[in-house]
Amino acid sequence: LKAGGVAGVCVDLILFPLDTVKTRLQSPQGFRKAGGFRGIYAGVPSTAIGSFPNAAAFFITYENVKSVLPHGSSSYLSPATHMVAASLGEVVACLIRVPSEVVKQRAQVSPSSSTLRILSQTLYHEGIQGLYRGYKSTVLREIPFSLVQFPLWESLKDLWSWKQGHVVDSWQSAVCGAFAGGFAAAVTTPLDVAKTRIMLAKAGSSNASGNVLAALGDIWRTQGLSGLFAGVVPRMAAISLGGFIFLGTYEKTRQLLL
Repeated sequence: LKAGGVAGVCVDLILFPLDTVKTRLQSPQGFRKAGGFRGIYAGVPSTAIGSFPNAAAFFITYENVKSVLPHGSSSYLSPATHMVAASLGEVVACLIRVPSEVVKQRAQVSPSSSTLRILSQTLYHEGIQGLYRGYKSTVLREIPFSLVQFPLWESLKDLWSWKQGHVVDSWQSAVCGAFAGGFAAAVTTPLDVAKTRIMLAKAGSSNASGNVLAALGDIWRTQGLSGLFAGVVPRMAAISLGGFIFLGTYEKTRQLLL
């Protein structure tokens, strides 16, 4: 819990400006109208509050599921174990992440409004379900992301450990995490764009229904391939750096605590 929470807070706060740029590039009104480079830390209170419990929930689930599923001696089962553990971890973590993400993204594209004001407006107009708008699309983004990132991270660590004859250091784990995160970020960008459009959609609009396929179809019709991969560069940069900081900090904190 502590290792995951510390890692989550570090990466979310350090890389927040890149996340804001990515959100504004993906927003329906476009980068400049969404705020450009103004108020680059808009929405950071939401991230600061949600970051620790979100990351802790993920890693508690991930490590516990890994411990009860077959692994170790049956090396061919290891990728499947990591995939299942990461997927269940994301489902649990999204219960905390999605409300924080909804408020954060709406603040990022409305830098003149405070986080508290956006939270109160969302609750007033849409109720609790408004805070969970995009839960399905977030899970549908995070599960494929985790299916790519975590087995790749674990495999790279195992390969590096085998090559050097001892378990990887925390910085080596961080390098593996950066590579795995960047690759997973690139291939799942269209799902991230759809999730952003759903969270930012006005209540009552077609995208507000949360239909991921419909959102992807709308983006494809109006903006084509470039629309589906909007914000891919800052997303890859943020998640590569995030993978380095997050997974490296997680390993180091865990080593210090155990």
